[in-house]
Amino acid sequence: NCANSLPSRAAPSPAGGCSTPRSQRPTQPEERAMARLLITGGAGFIGSHTCVVLLEAGHDLLVLDDFSNSSPVALTRVQELSGRSLQWIEGDVRDGAVLEQLFADAAGAGAPIEAVIHFAGLKAVGESVSDPLRYWDVNVSGSRALLSAMDSHCCRTLVFSSSATLYGYPEAVPIPEITPIQPINPYGHTKAAVERMLNDVAACAPDTWRIACLRYFNPVGAHPSGLIGEDPNGIPNILFPFVSQVAIGLREQLKVFGGDWPTPDGSGVRDYIHVI
Repeated sequence: NCANSLPSRAAPSPAGGCSTPRSQRPTQPEERAMARLLITGGAGFIGSHTCVVLLEAGHDLLVLDDFSNSSPVALTRVQELSGRSLQWIEGDVRDGAVLEQLFADAAGAGAPIEAVIHFAGLKAVGESVSDPLRYWDVNVSGSRALLSAMDSHCCRTLVFSSSATLYGYPEAVPIPEITPIQPINPYGHTKAAVERMLNDVAACAPDTWRIACLRYFNPVGAHPSGLIGEDPNGIPNILFPFVSQVAIGLREQLKVFGGDWPTPDGSGVRDYIHVI
């Protein structure tokens, strides 16, 4: 359970050094607060649902999002669903000054950021092919800027939202984790590059960083309330928002492409996982 395995609230760092993570120190009866977490891209589809679960688990959340493909409305609804408040900042994960101010303000308020869940990034395969430089800039440069800010502020626990796309065309399905990394598009290459960077960072200080990469395909669905779900700005780049928009009358029809797949009717088959 991701929500329950994150660190609890650590004490502020002494001047000139980093505090020991709360989970590595003896538990004191008076220390009952959960962790202060930064969620990048927290207003997005997966990010908003993650925020609900984490708030319900008692964590204190700070969200960074530029709302380029999301809306602050999602965060308002996250607070409504969880019955708890969170703080959000509109900003770009590539902006080192924004990140520096965010970490410094949190520490100055006596509630330093103890861990980060990193969702912020671009995710459309087709768009990555037509505009690869933008994907390398946002996904890789943004992750580098985030890691730099984390390291400067002694925050070294990270969950990275990676993708099973970096496996390319796997030889076996279900895909075992030992499958070779061989992405076939710029989006996949950027995810693989960030993972390589994370490996290098962890290797340079193996007893300091705690990093997990989540490789998954095709999350879909919505919170049971229906108040949050996948609602991208502009024309969707993936299937299920198209299905939803046809269902509510925003689009007249759903076009299904491809008729020569090795399936009973020739149409494509794809696995999905529910976002919750």
